[in-house]
Amino acid sequence: MLIIAFKPGHDGGIAAVENGRLLYSLESEKDSSARYSFLTPETVLGIAERLDRLPDVIAVGGWLRFGEARFGIQNEMNAGYYGSEQMITRPSRFFGKDVTFFSSTHERSHIIGAIGMAPPHRHRLQVVLVWEGVTGAFFLVDHGYRVVKKFEVMEQPGSRYAALFAILDPSFPAAGGEPRMSDAGKLMALAAYSDASAADQEIRSAVDRLMSIPNAYPVPKSDFRDTVLFNAGVTSPIGTTAAAVITERLFTAFSDVALREIPAGLPLRISGGCGLNCEWNQQWRQLGHFSEVFVPPCPNDSGSAIGTAIDAQTALTGSPFIEWSVYAGSDFVNDKDPNPAQWHRRPLDYEALAQVLTEGRVVAWVQGRWEIGPRALGNRSLLADAQNPASRDRLNAIKQREDYRPIAPVARVEDLTAAFDAAFEDPFMLYFRRVRDPKLKAVTHVDGSARAQTVSHLNNPQLHKLLSAVAARQDLGVLCNTSLNFNGHGFINHMSDLAEYCESRGVTDMVIGNEWFENIQQPTNQSLI
Repeated sequence: MLIIAFKPGHDGGIAAVENGRLLYSLESEKDSSARYSFLTPETVLGIAERLDRLPDVIAVGGWLRFGEARFGIQNEMNAGYYGSEQMITRPSRFFGKDVTFFSSTHERSHIIGAIGMAPPHRHRLQVVLVWEGVTGAFFLVDHGYRVVKKFEVMEQPGSRYAALFAILDPSFPAAGGEPRMSDAGKLMALAAYSDASAADQEIRSAVDRLMSIPNAYPVPKSDFRDTVLFNAGVTSPIGTTAAAVITERLFTAFSDVALREIPAGLPLRISGGCGLNCEWNQQWRQLGHFSEVFVPPCPNDSGSAIGTAIDAQTALTGSPFIEWSVYAGSDFVNDKDPNPAQWHRRPLDYEALAQVLTEGRVVAWVQGRWEIGPRALGNRSLLADAQNPASRDRLNAIKQREDYRPIAPVARVEDLTAAFDAAFEDPFMLYFRRVRDPKLKAVTHVDGSARAQTVSHLNNPQLHKLLSAVAARQDLGVLCNTSLNFNGHGFINHMSDLAEYCESRGVTDMVIGNEWFENIQQPTNQSLI
């Protein structure tokens, strides 16, 4: 059975699941399209080119419709946004073939998707936390994958979080502005620059007011003119302290409900955009209330097409579980050879590449298929020396983003004990840990934390081999790792875009598969700052 699932709205994408195995997840923002893009014709054609037959099931995730209430109602082609039980299953036609049409709500794409991507164990009861821009609730799911109870916590947790950035930001309009999806990640970075205990009563009262607003669409910024938050500046002491306070308050609001209402010892699955907050993920692990915690690498809406495909599979077969790899995107497209007068082509030499990295050069690293979800995990990455404190500023300048943003490390599993305070594996870069080795200056955030991706010879052998070569020179197999993309766009996936990117940003080295391209027209020492 071949299922093709569509995610409408922002973070649009398509997923293909066949006989319980994820074949592809193609997000419309990838291949240098705008972040959070709606589903595009190119994405639809991309899946059509890669499959060798028509699907048996067409699945469409529920979403809003124009002209209706903000989050829509069910109709014959759309199960709507809200609800844990609403599904549509009916016969249909797809380009002349009889198929099954399926639709379920957006909330269900998060609930069942998180279960289906988790380790395939059948539990009598399990808990799914969906916290995102709109929904903020726990769902208790039985062994038949039916939601038997919903524990409401608050509406719009993610949007409230992003709204704080808007209230602090003088460039954000006082009226009519919608929460920006990119602001939540920035606020997560800013929260590390202060501590909630440093907040005075004015900051706490203003954050409490934000926590209680009825609606963040649009952000009621003008209502906060009488508070210390209004246009205070996102990097100001008020801004960073308020970021720390709301980070603490949101987690406490949800954890209090979990401790009070949910039986201890059940497994927790986390979905929704707030599942990308590594501070909160680590706190859920440390809470001690749940038997295990699982977060997929695409908990936000970038994984909703997969979730809808899983939901269709569950409805038709009774099982949600799928085999999947985080590297389920498209292969890199060599559409145009780099200019041979500018780029010298040579076979990849891991030892030589490790040497230039430790000398201060930044490398665009491309392997295989792109990663699903928003984080580069070693297939569409910019790599740099983790022990050179200048690497962070250089990478932020290349990516044209704020200088307060941290750079994440990628580390061999063999080096976790020496480098960090915790040696658990995290191949999807979803949890914080403390940096133990003081040499790792470029990847240590201001509060001593790091969001590390861990790499073994099994989950990414090419990157593991490079990290081993780095370890031979520096004693630690750790590098800086950030996403390879134009600012405001998804991962680069064409050679023509990659060459333009590197030439315009002073990146002198590109590795694509087993080929290494060195820019012979730019001085290689310009990366040393």
